[in-house]
Amino acid sequence: MSQSLPPLGWFRSFECAAQHQSFTAAAEELGLTQSAVSQQIRLLESRLGCRLFDRKPRGITLTDDGRKLLPEISRAIDALRSATEPYEKSQTELLTIATSVSVAQWYLAPQLNRFLADRPALDVRLLTTVWPDGLADSTDVQIRFGADEGQPALGRNRLVLVASPALVAAEKLPLRDAAFQRYPLIQAVGTSDNWVNCAHQFGFGANHPSTIYVDSHGLSVDLARAGSGIALTSELIALPLLASGDLVLVSPITPAAVDGYFINALTGRNAAPGQQFIAWLQEHVDRLMQTCVPK
Repeated sequence: MSQSLPPLGWFRSFECAAQHQSFTAAAEELGLTQSAVSQQIRLLESRLGCRLFDRKPRGITLTDDGRKLLPEISRAIDALRSATEPYEKSQTELLTIATSVSVAQWYLAPQLNRFLADRPALDVRLLTTVWPDGLADSTDVQIRFGADEGQPALGRNRLVLVASPALVAAEKLPLRDAAFQRYPLIQAVGTSDNWVNCAHQFGFGANHPSTIYVDSHGLSVDLARAGSGIALTSELIALPLLASGDLVLVSPITPAAVDGYFINALTGRNAAPGQQFIAWLQEHVDRLMQTCVPK
């Protein structure tokens, strides 16, 4: 059976005393008494069977054995610090945000550094999976896509028809039904806001000649920007590309969506940074809406 290791505190007292060449200075750094540091080092010397320090009237110096041991102990303590550092952050330093991939792609990826610029002590963790039961207990902010359940909406939760400027360069905007039928339609699946249900709101026919189905609004605006067709998509996700000029509205009509993006800060831990994040994100969305989408 292997012998147990000496207590970690003994090694820490040895390292600290060796760095300062003083039991008193080591005691001050470690929050111990000078006698406690001296006693721990004596115990370590007894356990190892060698002297680590020469005690002199004007201070202490390392012995040859102490000089050999110090770098090994320092490396071991540094490894322990590195291993435990990710777990030692207080809960107030980590803001966990559960969000859709589309919001993360078009809002958080390009803008999150601005939110963090004035908060150097705050770390952010992003979760972009479909949330299982119980995930709410481990998140501070949730941005979910779905039906209205009484939480604040992110943006206006409206629908838009958008395309790349190059795709419709030869057309007169807003498009009429005949012109609209010339281009593929891009739409997200898994939402109640499909073309069959929404065509009449835009004044177009429901029977579109070709359709590209995607699994997210983020991908729908990506395809529209690439010139693959006209996207029936979320106004919220299209806003950044409308603001940059990479997309244009092919219809001024922006009907209300059945499914949208809703945001919520959970009470309890990290309530303050969670509310600050929500206010920052809502302000950014509002600014984009004021500049590029009709009211």
